[in-house]
Amino acid sequence: MTENAQQQPPAPDTELPTQYAPADVEGPLYERWVERGYFEADAKSDKPPYTIVIPPPNVTGSLHLGHAFEHTLIDALTRRKRMQGFETLWQPGMDHAGIATQNVVERELGKEGKSRHDLGREAFVERVWQWKGESGGQISGQMRRLGDGVAWSRERFTMDEGLSQAVQTIFKRLYDDELIYRAERIINWCPRCLTAISDIEVEYQDDDGELVSMTYGEGDDTIVVATTRAETMLGDTAVAVHPDDERYKHLVGTLIKLPLTDRSIPVVADTHVDPEFGTGAVKVTPAHDPNDFEIGQRHGLPSLTVMDEHAVITAHGPFQGLDRLEARSAIVAALRAEGRIVAEKRPYVHSVGHCSRCKTTIEPRLSMQWWVKVGPLAKAAGDAVRDGKVKIHPQEMEKRYFDWVDNLHDWCISRQLWWGHRIPVWYGPNGEVVCVGPDEQPPGTEAEGWKQDTDVLDTWFSSGLWPFSTLGWPERTESLAKFYPNSVLVTGYDILFFWVARMMMFGLYAMDGTPPFHTIALHGMVRDQFGKKMSKSFGNAVNPLDWMDKYGSDALRFTLARGANPGVDVPIGEDWVQGSRNFANKIWNATRFALMNGATVEGPLPEPSAMSATDRWILSRLNTVIAEVDAFYDDFQFAKLSDALFHFAWDEVFDWYVELSKTTFQAGGEPAEVSKRVLGEVLDVTLRLLHPVVPFVTETLWTTLTGGESVVIAEWPGDSGFRDGAAEREIESLQSVITEVRRFRADQGLQPGQRVPARLTLDGTALAPHEAAIRQLLRLQPEGEAFTATATLPVAGAEVALDLSGTIDVAAERKRLAKDLAAAEKEKAQANAKLGNEAFLAKAPDNVVDKIRTRLAKADEDIARITAQLDRLPQA
Repeated sequence: MTENAQQQPPAPDTELPTQYAPADVEGPLYERWVERGYFEADAKSDKPPYTIVIPPPNVTGSLHLGHAFEHTLIDALTRRKRMQGFETLWQPGMDHAGIATQNVVERELGKEGKSRHDLGREAFVERVWQWKGESGGQISGQMRRLGDGVAWSRERFTMDEGLSQAVQTIFKRLYDDELIYRAERIINWCPRCLTAISDIEVEYQDDDGELVSMTYGEGDDTIVVATTRAETMLGDTAVAVHPDDERYKHLVGTLIKLPLTDRSIPVVADTHVDPEFGTGAVKVTPAHDPNDFEIGQRHGLPSLTVMDEHAVITAHGPFQGLDRLEARSAIVAALRAEGRIVAEKRPYVHSVGHCSRCKTTIEPRLSMQWWVKVGPLAKAAGDAVRDGKVKIHPQEMEKRYFDWVDNLHDWCISRQLWWGHRIPVWYGPNGEVVCVGPDEQPPGTEAEGWKQDTDVLDTWFSSGLWPFSTLGWPERTESLAKFYPNSVLVTGYDILFFWVARMMMFGLYAMDGTPPFHTIALHGMVRDQFGKKMSKSFGNAVNPLDWMDKYGSDALRFTLARGANPGVDVPIGEDWVQGSRNFANKIWNATRFALMNGATVEGPLPEPSAMSATDRWILSRLNTVIAEVDAFYDDFQFAKLSDALFHFAWDEVFDWYVELSKTTFQAGGEPAEVSKRVLGEVLDVTLRLLHPVVPFVTETLWTTLTGGESVVIAEWPGDSGFRDGAAEREIESLQSVITEVRRFRADQGLQPGQRVPARLTLDGTALAPHEAAIRQLLRLQPEGEAFTATATLPVAGAEVALDLSGTIDVAAERKRLAKDLAAAEKEKAQANAKLGNEAFLAKAPDNVVDKIRTRLAKADEDIARITAQLDRLPQA
């Protein structure tokens, strides 16, 4: 038998309100958990560690369904491990979110008619800190609403003193190991935010543009090239063709005239060019296109920057000072006037990158930036998974991971912002470059001609240190020794490349080859009930707080967990949350009934020999479910474990065991006392199993049932190994009888509460001890002297004879069923006629034929069902 978590608990208060009101329960419960320190983690503990870091939400953010989904899964894992006796740390914190936060504060300044430049760097950064203290981090309060069991005393911020020291330390080490360098390369540039941005901060969408084909050169040396960015032609330094393209071999190595300029540019041969695409010739603008930059590097071409940081043309000539879009139109018009436009396609729909923060079109731009040489770091990150040190779940996601880390380009880590970790590099008056560690002093003062680099680091640089910087690294703290590496990382597959890969690279580098986590558990994205991406622009975005207000946090959590299959997107609709609310109410009402009828957890469980088959059945099923749930948790199968618990609790415990127990309770005596203890045990264990996913309602019910301090710190149920196959088969037979007779009653139009005389023939079957329960659940009254068996149902080796005289009009029922049977037979005949028509089958689409086959199958089912009903009716 399973043992109750609390030994000899005090007598519980069995009074529960008639209805569950989440709004009255959740807030006070959560604060009580926090005050009692249930979520804190002790680095000195001798318990085995279990560690998960929160994917740090942006300080500018608020709880959305994606957060609620991810947090529900992490909270379920950590609550279970805590109950299993692990020293459990769910590490909370927030990301400073460089661009997003700077934009928020700049907008606030804009309302005052000021810019950050009016304040200056130091005052602006102070203003951001002020905003963070007053308005940032509202998501923390929302996490409490959801029930997140994080160790709040350990909350970290990527710009706090300790994490800033970690950032400076690893920068210095990478720099000294020649894995950080400064170079001029093409980056994603936002002309609005005036900074380089990472690939993840670029959102691609199909825009209506124009594709312009134009001629370069003169006479026989003319080449046609096409572009969607005509303004960049001012910075062209070559035309490239494929080395094997016979059309242009005579031009390779020659110079041709670049229109609208006084320059001539070479024709170069490069295998990057696709001779089958367009004309097979491409313009090369090394300073404004990443592919062109690579061509330029291979051929030693100059890189001419023709736009400034605001995307305004800087090239000398009539277009100087024009915005890039103004210049585009003007340049096309000038080329048209010279007769160089061969073709124009408008609109030309193509994928264009936009800044995820301000939606401005990204401009590829040659810029001097700081870079991480990722080659050796990425190799280590790939090898850690290949060697089995780190497991990716589901395993099929490994290929995506390898595709990324095996092909990583060097990482641009500098950002032209003021909010963030400033790059710890100083430049001296004579060209000196000095990188300064956290315990070192700058090499000189501004008065002496020394200046610190003005850029800050990419937000992903600091968040890449998250699994160990939050534990006190670079100091060798007790927390670092206890809780590193993390047990598992739970995150979306969409940031597998950006955040996960960076944590792997930095963790292996900084922690002497020890990866940051043992397992990477990837989940999908939350979508609406039709599988469509949620977006404000689509009108289908949902504020999870609204659903929590309406249905309770447990209902939202259970809905999200029940849809969580590894690596697969999760559809969610309000009806499903309402259904989960109904489940919470069902748990509440069933536990309340049990308490009112004396269910108890006091004392040991009776021996199996003292139990009824019903008692042994439910305990056998309970242990099976415990084993299933444990296996599903270990495989991150949240949907399957939630479904298993739902059906066990609702179908088996509440709809069957509780109902069957009513007869026992009414009869009283020793069997009733045994069942009360078994019911208490089953509810105790079921509530503990449900707690990690639905913590609030289970806490209220479990403490009331058991008198225990809190289910948060209760013992996780273990499978005792008790199984009783005979009892399970016996109750399955009982369920078959009740289900079949209920179906028959419904088919005959009898009301659920309508009593019918019946004769039960149970002798010689395992059902004999259950006659009272069968009669009570089926509303079957004893047969009287005038009993006439008008319908007989043989089920599970037993026989149930019913007297329907006086309850239904048999003649009218036969007439109704005969009419339904005729309609079903006509439908079958029509379907067979079409499916037997070769000419029809040859012309009809597959989906039409499939529909007819479905109609035929349905007609067959209807005929069988109606015929069985007629056979069971007495002759009129």
